[in-house]
Amino acid sequence: MKNYACFFLSLIFFSSANATLVTRLAGQAVYDSDLDITWVADANLALTQQFGLNLGSNILDDSANTVGSTGRLTWDNANVWIGGMNAANYLGFNDWRLAKTTFPDSGCYTDGTGTLVNQGFGCNASELGHLHYTEFGLPSNAFLNSGLGSITEINKFSNIQDDYWSGTAFSNDSFWHFSTYTGTNADDRINKLFAWAVRDGDVETASVPEPTSLVIFIFGLAGLGYIGNRKSAISDSARFRCCSWKNS
Repeated sequence: MKNYACFFLSLIFFSSANATLVTRLAGQAVYDSDLDITWVADANLALTQQFGLNLGSNILDDSANTVGSTGRLTWDNANVWIGGMNAANYLGFNDWRLAKTTFPDSGCYTDGTGTLVNQGFGCNASELGHLHYTEFGLPSNAFLNSGLGSITEINKFSNIQDDYWSGTAFSNDSFWHFSTYTGTNADDRINKLFAWAVRDGDVETASVPEPTSLVIFIFGLAGLGYIGNRKSAISDSARFRCCSWKNS
């Protein structure tokens, strides 16, 4: 029993130290255990589910409440789309959002004087940057389809496009965005980019025992094993004394 307990404990610690992307809800979502966030698996969901917005006939349609013919949106329309998604309680949740951008980001290149510019390649502190560089394992300035990253991790998603809006403001009139093809962090306002929904937490936490509960369970098993061994030892000792008395 002691060996079993050690084995299960090692599995827990190994799993915690080797976090990865985990598919959820029959492949409709992907959980990132590093950041404790869940992505929608379809990275261009707006093209097939507009959640109340209109689907335009123009690729770069910037009309209000409209998704372009390939899924591109203005930043304002991207947020309206997220609002409709939450109103529809998509996958049972109403707290979807656009990805967050963290800055300053120590992974970004500097301007040559040692000052972080928070733009360019290598920005891995943001949620999209973490997905690109850490989870997909892509080097700086590597295209998503370059074959250099983890195909297994990339293929947990579908319809990944070239550039995504962040929900984080860069200034009063522009917002961060991340190129998933080149791994570039930048700001924009006027272009029509794609929207990739994400939410905090795991969508299947109820079905997965927490490590603390597992540890308690395993130590309980170890305790039962110890009691069982003690009872066995006492029983053997009693039989020995009994036999010794009869033989005398």
